[in-house]
Amino acid sequence: MKSRKTHRREVYVWELPVRFYHWINAACILVLCVTGFIIADPPAFVISNEAYFNYWFGTARFIHFVVAFVFFFNFIFRLYWGFVGNTFSRWYNYIPYTKRQWKEIWQVIRIDILQVNGRPVYSIGHNALANLIYFSTFLAFLVQCFTGFGLYAKMSQAVFPHLFSWVVPILGGDMVTREIHHFLMWFFILFTMVHIYLVFYHDYIERRGVTSSIIGGWKFIEEEIAEEEEKIQIEAFNKNREKLEEKIEDEKMKQEREEEENERVQNSLS
Repeated sequence: MKSRKTHRREVYVWELPVRFYHWINAACILVLCVTGFIIADPPAFVISNEAYFNYWFGTARFIHFVVAFVFFFNFIFRLYWGFVGNTFSRWYNYIPYTKRQWKEIWQVIRIDILQVNGRPVYSIGHNALANLIYFSTFLAFLVQCFTGFGLYAKMSQAVFPHLFSWVVPILGGDMVTREIHHFLMWFFILFTMVHIYLVFYHDYIERRGVTSSIIGGWKFIEEEIAEEEEKIQIEAFNKNREKLEEKIEDEKMKQEREEEENERVQNSLS
C-alpha cells in the first residue's frame, strides 16, 4: 500500500471576509468579461420584430454597470480588510519591503519557474512572489475601475461616476481609455487561467488543501513550519508590545514634564 506519513497541523488561514471577497470578485470578473465582450463587439441578431422591442444590448450594458459597482465596492472592502484582517491578509505581506521577502521572491523564481534544484519555499499563506503578483492585480483592479467609471461618466447622471470624469482627459481621450480598459480585461483572463492552474498544481504537489482553503479557510501545514510561523508572530507581537509600552512611557513622561512646567509657571505668578 502506497502512503505518505506527514505530521501536519490545521491552520486557519483565509478568514470568511477574504473568502467572500474572493468568490464575489471571481463572479464579477466572469460577468464583466462576458458583458464587456458583448459591448465591445455586439453580435448581430436577425429578428422579425422592430429593434425597439428588443432591449437585450441595453440589458447587457445595465448588467455590466451594476456588476462594476459590486466589483468596485468589493475591492474597497478588501483594501479595508488588509488593515484589520489576520496576519495572512495584511498589506505588509503583499508589498515586498524587507530583504527576506525579496530573497524569497528570488528563491521561488529559481525553484518554481527556472526549475533549479533547491529547497522548496513553504509559506502558510501566499509566498512572497505570489503576494507581489496579487498586489499587481490589485493595482490593475484600480486602473480598471478608474477607466471604466471614467468612460461611464459621460453617459450617466449619477454623482459617483462623475467622480472619475477627470480620467479620460488625463489619458488622452475615449479611445486610449477604452484600449487600456480592454487590455486589462485580457490581463484578468490570462491571470485567471494561470491562477487556476497553479492552485491545482500546488494542491497536488504540496497536499496542503490549497483549493479547499478558499472555501473552508483551513490549510494543512507541516508541523515545523507552523511552529516557525508561531515564533515569528510571537516575536512580532512582543516587538509591537515593547514599542507600545515605550510610547506609553514617553507620553507619561511628557505629561509629567508639562505638569511640572505648569506648576512652575503658577508658582512664579503667585
